[in-house]
This record gives sequence, C-alpha cells and structure tokens, in this order.
Amino acid sequence: MKHRLDIIIGSTRPGRAGPIFGGWLEGFAREHGKFEPVLTDIAAFGLPMLDEPHHPRLRKYQNDHTKAWSKAIDAADAFVFVAPEYNYFVAPAIVNAIDYLLHEWRYKPAAIFSYGGVSGGLRAAQALKPLLTSVGVMPIPEGVALPAYATLLDQDRAYHPSEQVLGGARTMLDELFRWSGALKTLRAGLASE
Repeated sequence: MKHRLDIIIGSTRPGRAGPIFGGWLEGFAREHGKFEPVLTDIAAFGLPMLDEPHHPRLRKYQNDHTKAWSKAIDAADAFVFVAPEYNYFVAPAIVNAIDYLLHEWRYKPAAIFSYGGVSGGLRAAQALKPLLTSVGVMPIPEGVALPAYATLLDQDRAYHPSEQVLGGARTMLDELFRWSGALKTLRAGLASE
C-alpha cells in the first residue's frame, strides 16, 4: 500500500503561483510511484484566523472547517509544503493552518518546495522548520527552491522544470519516502499503546 503524500499549497492570495507548482509536483510524485499524492489547497478549507475555542491538543473542534482540515491532515503519511516567501518569511496561511491542529501532524515527515525572489523562498523554508518541529513534524533537509519563480512560468503560466529541479524533486521524494516508512512504524507503535 502506498503512503499518502499531501502536497499542501500554502498561498491563498488571488493570482498565486502555488497551484501551478503544486499541480506539477502532484503529477511528478504520481510518476515517481512511491506515494499516493493528494493536492491539499489551504484556500479550499476557508480557514479563518484560528477560531477554535479549545486548544488543538484536546481535539474538541467546534467548526466544520477545522473538522475537514483535521480529517485531511490526519489521513496523510507525509507532506510537501509548496511555500512562497512573503517578506522574508512563511506565508501567514501556512502558519495559521499548522496552528489549527496538533495530533494530526505528529510523527510525519515534511519536505518544502519553496519559491520566491532571489532566495528561492529559502528564508521562508528555514523559518517554517521550527514551527513544523513544534507540532511533531520531521522536516527533512532535502527540498526544492525556485528563485525568480515568475521567470520560470511561460506566457500561459505553465511550469516546465529544469533537469536540476527534476533531480532535486526526485531526491526529495526518495528521502521523504524513507522517512515516511520509518515514522509510520513509530505512529503504529503509539496507536497500540
């Protein structure tokens, strides 16, 4: 049985490039063959700024949007965050979405596919890692960074990756699969306690 990989589109603004890169990565992961990829767009869940009255550790969710988000994240075995860089930092929608939950994230690996200006979103990727570890996610070192991302889209806003990006994405998925298997065993052990 293949592990489920949630490719989380982290930007919610109009005109965003996240769905372009997320859609490409979903197809690439499907061809890669080690995961069952699922495109998970934060915008589709309509999460307002954290509006649950109880701490996420209690899982006493009151709102339908939180219950749907919880179900989606709980089903995943691994994640790739498609993360833009906003003002040298992580997109606020990603921070908010992570803060909604706790147990659903735990003992799962994540990679980061970042994009931005000259840094390729690397500052956002580095800022995201401590937040992920605080909810029990294992961010792996392998990732993909796209500098000057707007220049990588053709006139129809289609993305055609370079050989370097293809190689980096392949390595990222290979490593994510290794971590996914190891952490799935850990999660199974905790469930039986």
